[in-house]
Amino acid sequence: MRTFAEDPPVEERLGDALREVDATLATAESCTGGLVGSLLTDVPGSSDYFDRSFVTYSYEAKMEHVGVAREVLDDHGAVSEPVARRMARGVRDVAGTQWGVATTGIAGPTGGTEEKPVGTVFVGVAHAGEWGGGDTWADVERYEFDGSRIEIKEQIARRALADLLDAVKRAPPRSADADESVS
Repeated sequence: MRTFAEDPPVEERLGDALREVDATLATAESCTGGLVGSLLTDVPGSSDYFDRSFVTYSYEAKMEHVGVAREVLDDHGAVSEPVARRMARGVRDVAGTQWGVATTGIAGPTGGTEEKPVGTVFVGVAHAGEWGGGDTWADVERYEFDGSRIEIKEQIARRALADLLDAVKRAPPRSADADESVS
């Protein structure tokens, strides 16, 4: 599963970046079926920053585990920007982490349409800023990848980690008291 890996692989660079800012991460995966979490845990010491992963393959799992509303799934379908955004926000909030990343797409070889061909994916990245700080957000990008089902899944997983790495590098640093409870 290193066909599309750089050297050093993105999962190692992301781990270093998360450790540097003392941040944590959780994932919600659909089309990647746990591959993002698997890549993260391939890195020794990933327990320093990786909290959990939900494989939310079905509509029901997306609703139950990461809070995607039924209406959003009905209106947009699972492979959509609104669902990816809600998955990323939901996993971040359920886990109580600073970062959430989500994947929802069509790995193939069947299931594609003219509007959403095989290889289409939406990657969501959500950040939790300090309470009241105004820097909590979620972004989604759409991509299309080619290859076999396995190749598409690896490209999606690595792209999700790369998107998260880019976001971590852009985010403002957390203040020393960010984890203290508000009285």
